[in-house]
Amino acid sequence: MRRASSTGRSGGRPPRPRAEQTEQLGFEGMPERLFVCTPSKLGAYADCPRRYRYSYVDRPAPPKGPPWAHNSLGASVHTALKNWYALTPERRRVEALPQLLKGTWVREGYRDDEQERAAYRRALAWLESYVAGLEPGDEPVGVERVVAVKTGVLAFNGRADRIDSRPGPDGPELVIVDYKTGRTGLDADDARGSQALALYAYAAERVFRRPCRRVELHHLPTGTVAGHDHTVESLARQLTRAEETARDIMAAERAVADGADPDEAFPTTPGPRCGWCDYRRSCPTGAQTPGKDPWAAVERVAEPAAGQD
Repeated sequence: MRRASSTGRSGGRPPRPRAEQTEQLGFEGMPERLFVCTPSKLGAYADCPRRYRYSYVDRPAPPKGPPWAHNSLGASVHTALKNWYALTPERRRVEALPQLLKGTWVREGYRDDEQERAAYRRALAWLESYVAGLEPGDEPVGVERVVAVKTGVLAFNGRADRIDSRPGPDGPELVIVDYKTGRTGLDADDARGSQALALYAYAAERVFRRPCRRVELHHLPTGTVAGHDHTVESLARQLTRAEETARDIMAAERAVADGADPDEAFPTTPGPRCGWCDYRRSCPTGAQTPGKDPWAAVERVAEPAAGQD
């Protein structure tokens, strides 16, 4: 009987060297990976590269501070409006708002029950005033709608508060609506300069294949609307800015992967925002700035007019 060779092959031939068995495929000419991002991700780096690193690069991420009451207030109002549009048109009435707001209310961050109750009454007054100016039968193109687009650099996606359809000179056009609940009023410069709104408009135009140039900030505390009409060129400029930010982020991430000091690759941007930063206590620079109380921003929001609460 024929015995098997020591190589384990019936023919007795030795195996080829491993380098001959597998050829390494080169990556020359391969496209650079796209930077996957949202408006908040780009905004975090633009505000402070160190905050971006703590949020998106370091794993495990440093512990965050306590939740902010103004974020709870904003989230509650946004969700209540989303659920208002989920009702059938005949049920979209001001009387539905108390139950909607109670069902979405986020309780975190407030100083005490008294402050929380005052914030609830304030939010309800904002919603009642805002909804009174809406047409219940109008159906937005999207509510809390995700829009996404790819460029040569970005894979962008974001969730627009509302996308309306309005008549334009050449047919229906889309409008990006963003709700705001902060303490200060907003003007047209805020709408014009918002990179997030511009990216929403750019993406929505490609998702729905309809022109989308108008962007609006609806400030519920004051009942005002700050709007801006973009051009193809101004949207392109905002997109270029976003791509430049993405390239900076990818370069910093590559530097850290190659052994660079993370603190040098992602420097801090000291300023008033440090007091409001989730990672202030983990950041040597931010820790030098007195921190804000979690409820501080809610205290500074203007109270509703007499009779509105």
